This record gives sequence, C-alpha cells and structure tokens, in this order.
Amino acid sequence: MKNYNLFSFILLAILFASCEDSKKDKSGLFLLNTTQSKAQFSTDEKATLTISNTKNKTIDSIVYFANDKKVGTVTGAKNVEFTLTDEKLGYQNLKALVYYENDYAEATHRIELISAIKEPKLLKYTLVNTYPHDIKAYTQGLEFHRDTLYEGTGNGAGNTTGLKGISSLRKTNYKTGEVYKKVEHPQEIFGEGITILNNKVYQLTWQNLIGFIYDADTFKEIKRFNYSKRIQGWGLCNDGKMLYQSDGTEKIYFLNPESLQIEGNINVYSGANKIKSVNELEWIDGKIYGNIYQKDAIAIINPKNGAIESVIYLGDLKKLVSQHPDIDVLNGIAYNPKTKTLFVTGKNWDKMFEIRVEE
Repeated sequence: MKNYNLFSFILLAILFASCEDSKKDKSGLFLLNTTQSKAQFSTDEKATLTISNTKNKTIDSIVYFANDKKVGTVTGAKNVEFTLTDEKLGYQNLKALVYYENDYAEATHRIELISAIKEPKLLKYTLVNTYPHDIKAYTQGLEFHRDTLYEGTGNGAGNTTGLKGISSLRKTNYKTGEVYKKVEHPQEIFGEGITILNNKVYQLTWQNLIGFIYDADTFKEIKRFNYSKRIQGWGLCNDGKMLYQSDGTEKIYFLNPESLQIEGNINVYSGANKIKSVNELEWIDGKIYGNIYQKDAIAIINPKNGAIESVIYLGDLKKLVSQHPDIDVLNGIAYNPKTKTLFVTGKNWDKMFEIRVEE
C-alpha cells in the first residue's frame, strides 16, 4: 500500500511538472510587436501589428486585440493594421492569440497613443462684463441652470488668514452677487465640483468619497452616493446624458447619472504630454472645457479621445481682482447659452468675469 501511494505521488508530480513545462514552453514562442517598433503613436497613424515566430511553429491563425477589443483576425502569420484615429489617448494594451499545431499561445505588448495636435490653438477672448463675487467663496463648481447661476464651494482648508469657510451649494444673482439660496456642509465635508442634470444638482466632495444629489429648485437632499472607485472628486459636468468627473489626474471619468458607476474614461493629452490636475469642468457645444489647476488657463478637450484642441489663457484676469493673502487660483467655468458667453472666476476672488471667446 505504501509503495502504491509512493508511485501515485511520483506519477502526479511528473504530470504536474510536465504541465508546468508545457506552460513554460509557450512563453516566448511568439512575440507581439509593431513593424515600426515605436513606443508612441499619434492618432493620425496606423500601427502594424506583427508576430515573431521564434520557434518556427506552423501558425494556423492569429486574433489581434487592443484593450480586449478585437481589431483583426488573419490566417497564417499575417500582420494587421491597427487604425488609431478613433481610439482614446493613453496606453493601448495589445494582445494576440496565436493558434498553431492544435494549440494556442498568447503574446502581449503595449504602446502609448498620444495626440496628433502637437500645439493646441491659443484662443483669444473679449471681456464683456465684470460682476461682484463673494470673496469668501472658495469656488469649486459653477453652472447656469434656467438663467440662474449655481455655485459649489469648498471650505478653503488651506487658507490661513480668516477666509476659511464652510463648503456650500448656492444659487446666486450673478449680476449683484446676492445669494438666493444656500445649503452648507459640516466642516469635515470639503465640497467640490457641481453639475445639473434633469433638475438635479450633483455635487462632489474632495476626499470624502461621497457625492450629494439635490433638487435644483428646493435644495432638498435627494440622496448621497459613494464613489465606485477610491478617487478624489474635483470637477463635474454633463452632456445631457452622462456625467464627466475629474479627479486631479489626467483622467476624466464617465459617470452614469442613475447608478453613479464609472463606465469609462479618457486621458487628457497635449501632444505627447499627459496633462494632470484637470479641475473644474463645463460641457460646451460638444467639448469639455477644463480648468488646469494652478495654470490660469482653460483647456478645450475632445471628449472622445482626450486631446486638448485649444487653450484660453486667463492669467491677466487675476490682476483685476482685489489682491489679498488668501486669493487662490482661477477656477469656475459657467456657459450662458443665451448670451453664448463664459463666466469665470477663482477661489476667493471678489470678481467674476463674463468673456466672449474668439478664434
């Protein structure tokens, strides 16, 4: 009985070892690359995917994938041209399933897709009007809804000279600065970006991992929701169907307004450079306008792939604001569709500016 058990153990060990050897034998059989052998491609290029057959196996067919989406099937060891025009910027995880001699093996590779727009266009603007703005408002989100300006503020936790406040959501008369209605959060809640969809105000928090939904008319809280991913809340906008959320990185997430689950994202690029610290967002005529934190500029972003197409530099507006120790960066973009003008302000600015953007 002991001998039988010993024999069984040895047999199992041999079988297990040969299975492991079989797996190891497959690694390196085929190598996936591009004929261009480049790490970066732009959206106006094609990447020719190719397989190196290191052991001269007889290949029956190959199925090529990019980010788990099939991009081509070929017989034999033929190449596939991967057209990059409609792909999102960022890393493309490539995979090939190679079928050979009644078996198959997997090969992987990665390339980075960068923007074909090497230098975004610099847009000009005209200053139309200047309005008063609450100097204690640490502006995080700004948006028009039925001719009324809504604003979300943080508590200015970094301020040191008395302007530290309470995070809030407010309706304002943009012409006078009067606050019609306001709801405030406890000090531990740091309010962030807002957007309004289907007469509901969505408001993010910075590091609390929760968001709030309010009735846009009454400010009655409808519900709170937990972030589906451990990210920070920065900016928020919507296209009439989907919410778009920034988190302080180069990413902008697509958020389902009903389930509040993340359903995708884009990576923001200018040429070959990832642009981090994307902050307050506004959806205007099919594009995402985003403040770039500490850059005094608004980037106009293609929501399909993440490419920055143009830039509005607003650094000179800060000179028109009362200077004080707690003045902070440009932040806040609201588009008035009736006047086709932008309203911009900053954290603890005592003025808000109406501008008209020009090519």
